[in-house]
Amino acid sequence: MMHTTLHWSNQVTLLFDSWNTKSWPTYALALLICFLVAVFYQRLEAMRLHLKSAANPSPPSLNTPLIVPKLGRNWKIRLGLAALFGLNSGIGYLIMLAIMSYNGGVLLAVVLGLTVGYFVFRSEDFSEGEDSFVAAETNNSCACS
Repeated sequence: MMHTTLHWSNQVTLLFDSWNTKSWPTYALALLICFLVAVFYQRLEAMRLHLKSAANPSPPSLNTPLIVPKLGRNWKIRLGLAALFGLNSGIGYLIMLAIMSYNGGVLLAVVLGLTVGYFVFRSEDFSEGEDSFVAAETNNSCACS
């Protein structure tokens, strides 16, 4: 049965029909997996932003044209950034679908995982001040960007 309101039960189906919990140990394992995936999401986002800031250490100025041909420059870095972005987006959408099970425990596990992951891997992004390029990039709370 699919719930359309938030419920607090140890019986939940996550992402696939075969991934369902019927007891407290399987429910706790599912919550742990949701927590770890959310932490991993923040780790990948930190890696992507670090690679992006390393590839472009200076922020764009007002004199920088809006359309700049970039096909020949740093294609390996751009390919890596694109791959990390795609992987991170996919994980973000899977996290969103897990939350759409409307289970309160899953919601709390994901939010706690995102919070812990942000604290461990990304809270140093703001150490350089609000004017830094990385700080401007990380000021987004959406789990799917």
